[in-house]
Amino acid sequence: MSVSPPSDRYAVFGNPIAHSKSPRIHAAFAEQTGQRLTYEALFAPLDGFAAAIAGFRGEGGRGANVTVPFKEQAYALSARLSARAEAAGAVNTLAFDADGIYGDNTDGVGLVNDLAGNLGLRLADKRILLMGAGGAARGVVLPLLEQGPAELFIVNRTAAKAEDLVAQASLLASRLDSGAATPARLSAGGYEALAGRHFDLVVNATAASLAGDLPPLPAGLFAEGALAYDMMYGRDTPFLARARGEGARGADGLGMLVEQAAEAFFLWRGVRPATAPVIALLRAG
Repeated sequence: MSVSPPSDRYAVFGNPIAHSKSPRIHAAFAEQTGQRLTYEALFAPLDGFAAAIAGFRGEGGRGANVTVPFKEQAYALSARLSARAEAAGAVNTLAFDADGIYGDNTDGVGLVNDLAGNLGLRLADKRILLMGAGGAARGVVLPLLEQGPAELFIVNRTAAKAEDLVAQASLLASRLDSGAATPARLSAGGYEALAGRHFDLVVNATAASLAGDLPPLPAGLFAEGALAYDMMYGRDTPFLARARGEGARGADGLGMLVEQAAEAFFLWRGVRPATAPVIALLRAG
């Protein structure tokens, strides 16, 4: 009697992690593409992430996703980094091979693929506002710039943090042979700088929605036909409610979650799964 080879092991590490939809997403990808693998959600102690990764790798793990609060630690663990991980200063996808740990960041391409592929938004020549200057924002700046927007403005309660992010992104874009080096108007400031301005796309990469808060957005921020995008998913946020009240359409971050997972799956398996059926599956509950 023939014995099937063991499945390749993958996991997502976080703290907390029980809420993660990643196991369901990757199980759907594996079934769709005929890939033989297992994927689980693993809790890591706040002071034990490196040990948890080492243990998983030692037990034959082939790769891992990383979520809050370990993306910066994953960056530090990586022996090699993709350009987009270097730009983000954070890693959400690890691949293990004979050369060690490779770190990537698929958040930005996940956002762009959701905006362009699922929501039908052409980003070229658009005026984009990115709210926040933390890890979530850092991961998407260069992928957004690569789409050739007319403007990318980064706003943060502490304007200096947004200005630092612009400086870092501009420096890295100048070093990379990519579309990010195109002369999009990249600038930053505090919320007071938004008065009288209008944007075609407003992306909320702040933690405000986690607390049910709304950043101090001025009235009239959304241009006609604008899209408001909240990286938070699974709830109607004050930001999306505000945007709808001003006539903008809104979208949550569920599509981004699935799209970034698809990019990680492609990195690990060399097969790109279809995302639309998985997004529909998750929306259905």
